[in-house]
Amino acid sequence: MIDWKGVMPAVTTKFTNDDTLDLVIFQKNITAQMEAGVHGIILGGTLGEASTLTQEEKEVLIKTTLSITKGKIPVIINIAEQSTKQAIAVAKHAESVGANGLMLLPPMRYKATDFETVTYFAEIAKNTSLPIMIYNNPVDYKIEVTIEMFEELAKHKNIEAIKESTRDITNVIRIKNRFGDRYKVFTGVDTLGLESLVIGADGWVAGLVCAYPAETVAIYKLVKAGKINEALEIYKWFMPLLELDISPQLVQNIKLAEVATGIGTENVRAPRLPLRGAERARVLNIITTAMKNRPRLPDYKNL
Repeated sequence: MIDWKGVMPAVTTKFTNDDTLDLVIFQKNITAQMEAGVHGIILGGTLGEASTLTQEEKEVLIKTTLSITKGKIPVIINIAEQSTKQAIAVAKHAESVGANGLMLLPPMRYKATDFETVTYFAEIAKNTSLPIMIYNNPVDYKIEVTIEMFEELAKHKNIEAIKESTRDITNVIRIKNRFGDRYKVFTGVDTLGLESLVIGADGWVAGLVCAYPAETVAIYKLVKAGKINEALEIYKWFMPLLELDISPQLVQNIKLAEVATGIGTENVRAPRLPLRGAERARVLNIITTAMKNRPRLPDYKNL
């Protein structure tokens, strides 16, 4: 069972200079997330460079995260496989090793029809008892899960939440109007984080939280406590950083930010390469400016 609310980081995968898993800095980052008060950890998403990881590496990351979190917050595994059969196998394995939930992307390399997409999600849901979040991101993944498709999926009780990343913020209200509390809704776009929470999103699957966990959780807690102006002051400071999430180089961007806050390294796995030249200078300037003006946070944990 997952209480679908709050801030859930889509964490980055840490690599050594020799391109192996860096579990020391990975643990440091997960610990920082927990100390800041995040409400769950999502493994194996785009930020986690999942497409470049071996099955053995994914296994190590799952087991390591479970050993760090010790059941205090849920650990959710992202599924972005090439076939329904593979996706079901990953779901079953995640359940067998103790994961607490799943986040499902639509078929990745084939632009499925609405019927095929609903069937894909339904088949996975029928083959696991784990609670599921559907990731709806037609901008990046070219398939939109419509209100009508969510109507079809509602019969599967373990499909419980939606990561809403259409960039159409009114979808939060549309989903709430149609389904009430049947689905919990998370914003999945950093630059719409505060706005989505204000109009009723239950949580935030975040990216820059990987480097700035306390600031992200503070915004969530302040909004939910009705302290919108206090949240907005942090959000204004945060926005240039949050815009680093809506880029094809979001992994490199966010890892540079993790270096600045001392809870990550810049190492990425090829074909990704570290930023260079003018783009690197631009991103570093954004991060450096933000660090110089980093806000003092209120006692958000006790709101």
